[in-house]
Amino acid sequence: MSNPDRHTLIAQALGDAGSATVQELAELTGASEMTIRRDLDALAAQGVLERVRGGARTLLLRGEEPPFALRAREAVDAKRRIAAEISSLIADGETVVLDSGTTCLEVARLLHQRPVTVMPLSLQAVHLLSDPPGAAALMVPGGRPRAAEGALTGPLTLASLAALRFDTAVIGCCGLSAADGLTAYDLDDAAVKKAAIAAARRTLLAADGNKLGRTAFAHVGPTGLLHTLVTDTTAPTDELTAIEATGTAVMAV
Repeated sequence: MSNPDRHTLIAQALGDAGSATVQELAELTGASEMTIRRDLDALAAQGVLERVRGGARTLLLRGEEPPFALRAREAVDAKRRIAAEISSLIADGETVVLDSGTTCLEVARLLHQRPVTVMPLSLQAVHLLSDPPGAAALMVPGGRPRAAEGALTGPLTLASLAALRFDTAVIGCCGLSAADGLTAYDLDDAAVKKAAIAAARRTLLAADGNKLGRTAFAHVGPTGLLHTLVTDTTAPTDELTAIEATGTAVMAV
């Protein structure tokens, strides 16, 4: 098992149980106790957990978003497939508002060398699209970046979105279900997503399969706002069928 996969499994186990011993985590992952201790030190440095005698306990509340650095190592292949499909749906010359999040960052990598105009809503994507300069024309919004996450939020971000109209909004999510629609962990992030959707002619949602059937804290809008959902083959088929019934085109790659 790779380090990223093991870290993800440890974080999930702690999230479910609240705490675990080094021995329990070693049995779960098949790694040595020495390796688990190094993993716990690394995850503690990211704010995922707190080391306690003999093990660790989670620092993430239920419904709280895991750190960007941890999410960036999850389902990487699926996110890249999703990003490639999203990129193929965007024509040269389009204007695109690009949401924050790890899957949208993969979309930014592909749009970097495309003749499109992109306004990214995260510092990570701004840096990627500006260094080195590519074919894409970069527009930088105002706003205040959320600590560690890099997502731009606040009145200046909302004002930037209100002043413009885009061909396409590429949106990420924390949860999506036919019943509860599109949701986010953070209220400010939800407000930015709503504004980005309102400023665009169509909305493409990029979400790996583990986001489907989940509901986070802040409501963004119903699935009917989405033109197309691009996800991966791990998404639950019953949820995909229900989302498709709302009028959203569904693509699983």
